[in-house]
Amino acid sequence: MFAVFKTGGKQYRAKVGDVMRVATIVADVDSSVDLTDVMMVGEGDAVKVGAPLLVGAIVSATVKGHGRADKILIVKFRRRKHHRKQMGHRQNFTEIEITGISA
Repeated sequence: MFAVFKTGGKQYRAKVGDVMRVATIVADVDSSVDLTDVMMVGEGDAVKVGAPLLVGAIVSATVKGHGRADKILIVKFRRRKHHRKQMGHRQNFTEIEITGISA
């Protein structure tokens, strides 16, 4: 069984047991989180699609930890103008493990 859910403005496809990094969720480590913005649930050929969300569908997950991704460098450069600007960015994330999918 798999589910497509939305969190942090992005969509993710997950199965039970998957470990994934999503946008920051405010929760303690080893706590349980229910994600209710489920867009699609499927098992084999049986697929349920919401319009846009499925009513009553829940993806349960356990928070494994919080962290920050690798640094991304942003460079703005204008040739022949003596202009160069450099910045860095590290995105925060929450690592979760999918423990259950209910439709």
